[in-house]
Amino acid sequence: MPSPESPIGSANTDLCQLVAAAADLCRRPLRHAVVNPDQGAISAEPGAEEEGVDSLDLCLRLEARTPEGERVPAEDLELEIYRSGDDLNLTLAWRQGEDHPLLWQGSHPVWMDGATGLRSHCPPDGAPLEALARRLRALLRPDQG
Repeated sequence: MPSPESPIGSANTDLCQLVAAAADLCRRPLRHAVVNPDQGAISAEPGAEEEGVDSLDLCLRLEARTPEGERVPAEDLELEIYRSGDDLNLTLAWRQGEDHPLLWQGSHPVWMDGATGLRSHCPPDGAPLEALARRLRALLRPDQG
């Protein structure tokens, strides 16, 4: 596991802070903590720490709280960030229950049924997730700097 001073540890901390801030903005009034279950594994590719977000491939957990600090597990999300060719893609899914659709965000948003994977409509509470996915994709794209 990398130390907090290593390039991977520092990039991981910065990325988690960036994701938490974006989630706080897009999903008000909820507050978010971002957990990286892989603890610093920003990419499986060797040398990725020098490349930064160019080689992102990870899964993060966004834990939601009320403004008063009370946990709201039903609002927790799972965020997967990965590359497909030259494009950066994201998936966002509620962590509890397959009855919620999941969002894939590439060049445009696509909602899918969590159980079947079939395309579905945006749920009533889906607009903040679409905003979060667009914001993260814009912030993480290396050609947007």
